[in-house]
Amino acid sequence: MNLKDLDSFVLEDILTSDHPSSFTKRDSYALLILRLPEVNSEIKLNSYAFIIEKNSVQIYNRDAKELESLGTLDKFIDFLDNKIDKLLKNIQQYHIEIDNLEESLYDSHIDKKFMEKWLNFKKNTSLINRLMFHSTIAIELFVNYLKKNSILDYNEHALVDVIQEMNRVKDLSKSALDKLDNLYDFYRAKVDEKMNRNVYYLTLLSGLFLPLTLVTGFFGMNTGGLPFTDDSYGTLKVVVISIILELLFFLPFFILNSKNRSS
Repeated sequence: MNLKDLDSFVLEDILTSDHPSSFTKRDSYALLILRLPEVNSEIKLNSYAFIIEKNSVQIYNRDAKELESLGTLDKFIDFLDNKIDKLLKNIQQYHIEIDNLEESLYDSHIDKKFMEKWLNFKKNTSLINRLMFHSTIAIELFVNYLKKNSILDYNEHALVDVIQEMNRVKDLSKSALDKLDNLYDFYRAKVDEKMNRNVYYLTLLSGLFLPLTLVTGFFGMNTGGLPFTDDSYGTLKVVVISIILELLFFLPFFILNSKNRSS
């Protein structure tokens, strides 16, 4: 079969390089489009278009812009199995890297690039999950087509295994997304705890200088009648007053900390 023999709507779907996964049947043939991710250093999206005529499968070569014979349905299953196997290994590797990121948080060693890594994992796993969701629906429609048309000349068990692997990739990506959400909540709790501790120390530091600022401001006024101006021990008395004010200010903190320790 050549491109010119195809329905115009089918041809338009085939020529669209970013067409989502779908299944379309016609009187004498069927079109299966699978948009699958390919994970290297970055995720590459590939839209594969297959023309199925009974037990014969053709694939659209986007570089040559023509249909090429892929062979029998078993060849198609082998082609798909190879792609899904690689994807399954990639998503398993994602789980390992996410686990390592999680362990670093448990050990209180927050990676400086945590959010950058987290966003990258979140984006990639979300994309994989979304693509596999639609691809699984398309391949299940394709299997129903084979059954309704009594096309039995293929390895049914191998095709079932491929579908199970596709579902496994989808489930693993969903599991990775859930783990990433929990990891972000834990990260935010750690960051908030650290921020609260810093705010607490800044409050203590501010409180340390508050009584001193009050005393300095009071005795630094250019007005008459200030106490201790003619007292030879005036400076010492002001220092004692400052220390007493400091103790009075910090007393509630000491009481609160002692209650927290006892509880």
